[in-house]
Amino acid sequence: MSKHTVTTIQAMRDNNETITMLTAYDYPTAKKVNDAGIDMILVGDSCAMVVHGHPNTLTATMDMMVLHCAAVARACDRTMVIADMPFGSFQYSIEDTMKNAARFVTEAKVDGVKFEATHNHIAKTKAVVEMGIACVGHVGLHPQAVGALGGLKAQGRDIDSARKVVSEALALQDAGVFAIIFEAVPAKLSDYVTRKLDIPTISIGGGPQCSGQLLVTPDVLGLYDTFTPSFAKQYVNVGQLMTDTFSQYAQEVKAGVFPGKEHSYGMSDDVLESIVQEFGEV
Repeated sequence: MSKHTVTTIQAMRDNNETITMLTAYDYPTAKKVNDAGIDMILVGDSCAMVVHGHPNTLTATMDMMVLHCAAVARACDRTMVIADMPFGSFQYSIEDTMKNAARFVTEAKVDGVKFEATHNHIAKTKAVVEMGIACVGHVGLHPQAVGALGGLKAQGRDIDSARKVVSEALALQDAGVFAIIFEAVPAKLSDYVTRKLDIPTISIGGGPQCSGQLLVTPDVLGLYDTFTPSFAKQYVNVGQLMTDTFSQYAQEVKAGVFPGKEHSYGMSDDVLESIVQEFGEV
């Protein structure tokens, strides 16, 4: 199958075919996601937490994100790769936003970018779209605004925040984004907005009625247990498997079981004898 584009993703939505999306931050993981047939990858600024060990996403930088995005993009010949614009990359001028978005396309070779864009950043989103760069919007919980929100809390439960979700989604569609991520939004509200929009909606804690679903891959694999949102589902505990494997390795090394003969390189006795003659006995 050829690589997904904005056209094929829109066609999936129009044909009521659910869109699948996961995060990835490195080549090996992205290759597995691609080969599994996942439709889209988000190289999220969540890498600051799940890869680099920071307490939130605010420490993700452009250089960090470009490096991760380039690794992911090289692995994907089918899956559409979207770069997350990190904090500080689009909060200033339109010119800075355009330059940073262009870096992702030219240096990392991604297929599009994503903004946690509020009403203050709609003009910047539109400017990037008009450059010819595919854009994904983001409404609901904005992790980059964790300080202002007082924590990672669901959005849209009261009238004011619900109105904000709807108005931002409509504004983002008008700005030209080809899809919108709904994070930590009540299912009823996501359903309402999904039916109101003409473009795909992707849920990460936005309920089952969106056009697609997104999860953070380390949550899926059980690789990150510092913080697990309630909407995440762990499909396998790879983290425990890794711990058990590393423990077995340590035990075998200390017991002299590893490495065995099958893990060692051989040489002829003649070569060894020549070395001993030249350099002396031990």
